[in-house]
Amino acid sequence: MDVRTEETEAREEQSLEELFEQLEDTINKMEEEEVSLEASFKLYHKGMELLKNCSGRIDAVEKKMLILDEEGGTHEF
Repeated sequence: MDVRTEETEAREEQSLEELFEQLEDTINKMEEEEVSLEASFKLYHKGMELLKNCSGRIDAVEKKMLILDEEGGTHEF
């Protein structure tokens, strides 16, 4: 198993809140003045992976949400 696959699996086990914290930390690191161009590209890639993971998790939650219809019944969103 390669490193990227292990990182992806580790992110899938984290809570959404933890992923948002990592995303915020990544953004803060990118905003530092002394970050090199190469490091900023790596941070950007990491941030995009985190954002993609967060988006997928949110989509999954939205699909599981139930909405109440006019007759008082529930069905999936």
